[in-house]
Amino acid sequence: MLKSGLSAKKVVDILVRSDKGRDYRQLAVLDSRGRVAAYTGRSCISEAGHIVGKTYSVQANMMLNKKVWPAMSKSFEKAKGPLAERMLASLEAAQRVGGDIRGSQSAAMIVVRHKSSRRSWEDRLIDLRVDDSQEPLVELGRLLRIHRAYEQMERGESAAKHRNMRLVCRHYVAAEGLYPENEEIKFWHAVTLADNGMVKESLPLFREVFRKDNNWKELFKRLVPIGLDLDEKQLRSILKQ
Repeated sequence: MLKSGLSAKKVVDILVRSDKGRDYRQLAVLDSRGRVAAYTGRSCISEAGHIVGKTYSVQANMMLNKKVWPAMSKSFEKAKGPLAERMLASLEAAQRVGGDIRGSQSAAMIVVRHKSSRRSWEDRLIDLRVDDSQEPLVELGRLLRIHRAYEQMERGESAAKHRNMRLVCRHYVAAEGLYPENEEIKFWHAVTLADNGMVKESLPLFREVFRKDNNWKELFKRLVPIGLDLDEKQLRSILKQ
């Protein structure tokens, strides 16, 4: 219906009017022009409700109290930064004022591009889910942080293709700051530095990851035959770490 040009409100009206179970339904529709419409049936398990704001909607049912969706709305409007972080802030605000009366178990988040490229694997920018956890929002936040770390790592790899080592270092350092417990990011940072004439700068990183797990040294050896731009002296200095 949206593809045919109908507005979000028209779509909600048609769906609700044609549904005999409308009193038990809750839905929200946002169209590509930013128009929003939502519906909460009168027989949804309380507490239930929604708020439609500018280009967004929050909705909730089976909540502990009526504070939940207003808290979501207020938090979303006040939050800064990318959409995913704003949505997470909204969910956290909901939990702080009471959340689901049944407690918490799962959480999920999907963010897609505004305009489709017709390549679904590229259009889905964030796709995170926590199916079962005692602290699902904490875990969702951790997964989002890891996702952002790998985004920075990918930007570092892209900068390396253009030999922009200043940007390489900036992005890899940002990635390591977001996900300091991950040795792989440090390893590829070191490899990228070494492969671009910065062997001396790479050595502390190699030393750290090699000492944590000798498999990283073995992996480095396997990279050598497939084209690392290093001479024998440089290779020996790295493998000594």
